[in-house]
Amino acid sequence: MIERIETGQRMSKIVKHNGVAYLCGQVGDGDSVTAQTQDCLARVDALLEQAGSSRDRMLQAIVWLADMNDFAEMNAVWDAWVPAGHAPARACGEAKLAHPDLKVEVIVTAACD
Repeated sequence: MIERIETGQRMSKIVKHNGVAYLCGQVGDGDSVTAQTQDCLARVDALLEQAGSSRDRMLQAIVWLADMNDFAEMNAVWDAWVPAGHAPARACGEAKLAHPDLKVEVIVTAACD
């Protein structure tokens, strides 16, 4: 069974299938990479909870940065957020994001109930 949560015309915020939750990409508010990453990861936390999961159940994360020069700044927030011993498989790359003010986007897949 496939369960779609907060489904709109273009996308669902969460899709659950066979014990896995797929979250749509999350961005955050703020002027700095630090602020946007913190807000983005808070949004990921909320979606994980809604999906019946948590950050210690993450399987994979994909991080898009508008500028790879922000890699260390984003990682400082990321490393403090990921529970010790529960780091997901992760990729990080540079991409032109949907709005010029956006600096980071995170996509997470996690085990769920």
